[in-house]
Amino acid sequence: MGQRNIFVVGLNDFNRARLEQLRGAQDYRFHGVIEPAEVYDTEVFPIEDMLSRAEATLRDFDGPVDAIVGYMDFPVSTMLPLLCERFGTRTASLESLLKCEHKYWSRLVQREVIGNYIPRFTAFDPFDDEALSKIGQAGLYFPFFVKPIKSSGSRLGFRIDSPEDFIMATGRLRDEIGLISEPFNFVLEQASLPEAVRAVDGGHCMAEEIIGGWQCTVEGYVFEGEVVPYGIVDSIRYPQVLSFFCYRYPSRLPARIQSRMEELTRTIMAHIGYDNAAFNIEFFWDEVQNRIWLLEINTRISQSHCDLFEKVDGVSHQQVTVDLALGQRPDMPHREGEYAVAGKFFYRVFFVDATIVSVPDPEAIAALERRFPGTHIELQVTPGMRLSELPEQDSYSYALALVWMGADSDEALEANYARLAEELVFAFEDIIG
Repeated sequence: MGQRNIFVVGLNDFNRARLEQLRGAQDYRFHGVIEPAEVYDTEVFPIEDMLSRAEATLRDFDGPVDAIVGYMDFPVSTMLPLLCERFGTRTASLESLLKCEHKYWSRLVQREVIGNYIPRFTAFDPFDDEALSKIGQAGLYFPFFVKPIKSSGSRLGFRIDSPEDFIMATGRLRDEIGLISEPFNFVLEQASLPEAVRAVDGGHCMAEEIIGGWQCTVEGYVFEGEVVPYGIVDSIRYPQVLSFFCYRYPSRLPARIQSRMEELTRTIMAHIGYDNAAFNIEFFWDEVQNRIWLLEINTRISQSHCDLFEKVDGVSHQQVTVDLALGQRPDMPHREGEYAVAGKFFYRVFFVDATIVSVPDPEAIAALERRFPGTHIELQVTPGMRLSELPEQDSYSYALALVWMGADSDEALEANYARLAEELVFAFEDIIG
């Protein structure tokens, strides 16, 4: 058998290098579909046009199309079932994917089998001037959280403590929700939806009871109906804010809590009917109440976690995505990596906005990476940029740099990052605090 052709939506050089280190990669040829900048560096997603161009690229290819994969959230995740159906390659069905990604439909399905592990919720129209009173009628009171029915990352998510907060949040939502609602509605039109779900399209939002605690992500896959969780990553936030400080693997949650989260994962993914694809589920453990909450389901591996699995287990969990797309049980190692623990850190500023004057130069970055073996630093900004130009940010801060590190212990990992962060020097002007 010759090399198998695997097409990756939004393939960039960084991910190509990782993919070529996977088990069996010598038998694969990786090809890009859709330029990386169209899915990484923008908030505008002309998904119908992107699908058309992707299909043309695949049809023009002189050879078999053995697999089509991607690692990004919207729009890549929702494009894959449509492309795979057209070319007869393996992935989850569009409807099972939407039962995860359409936040209202997902909560309805979750309530059917794990209702004690989800918050109270209701959908609302951000353009409805009576929305706040209707949320109250549904039994949700301050504080609560709002977010779009379909969002990307933490964008346009807000904690609501007062009517003034709600007015501010809906103002932002009215201005910006169309960037995702219009392309997401195109995807919804391709699916068979219950009427209760079809009435709540991409222009709607969710209001949910505030949940919290120790946050983590269960990474898993489904292969021919078998749900397999294979790793849990801790998500650690900055104190008193919603912004992430780091992702850490392996999780330090108590073993019994990890086991229960894995049980819940098997229950909900089997109930949804999701199959032959990777996923991850974000959970909270409220230690005070000893209560587990399911936050959301994502229909992909977490790209942020690839390096963590490589450092600790020996290979990026892109292995899972590629194997599944080829119809193979994933060949994912366990604890065969160079480090006992690994983290992805977010170097942030908490400005409303500012102009970047200077950033660490390549020589300084290279020197830091040499000082801390196993470290990789990716700057997210360049001189002259306004922070507000950065795509895919949360509503409270800006990530100036991403830092991946490995170590022999949690304590060493945190100490190394603290020393490194002191030497990442940025300068700003026109700061709006």
